[in-house]
Amino acid sequence: MNSPDLTALAHSQMPFSDMLDVAIVSGSAERVEATGVWKPEHCTAGGMIHGGYLMAVADSVGALCVFLNLPQGAATSTIESKTNFFRPVTSGMIEFTATPVHAGRTIIVTQTDASDGDGKLVSRTTQSQAVIAPRE
Repeated sequence: MNSPDLTALAHSQMPFSDMLDVAIVSGSAERVEATGVWKPEHCTAGGMIHGGYLMAVADSVGALCVFLNLPQGAATSTIESKTNFFRPVTSGMIEFTATPVHAGRTIIVTQTDASDGDGKLVSRTTQSQAVIAPRE
């Protein structure tokens, strides 16, 4: 799928990702790349991007990576997520890259790194998602 199709898929399946201004740059089972943007409404005190914004975008981008690793007809749901924050973002674009750490039959684990415009690591989110088999 190309990036406009993946962005449309993300926005249709996860409407919150549209509110977050997430744009999917590329996506495959091995790697999903996306962007977010600094905006005043995404900030906390002092004009710094809110940690909840970083976590929500990472969850969405990681979920897309999981989706691209699911067996046909399966669904997924986040069962655990952990984020480490390393530096503030006070302007510009934020790049998110999700990669699978483990793609098993019942659980898929992804790691999503967020980087600022200088390529410096802003946060790292690791999430576990259940693989929900299709109902017969």
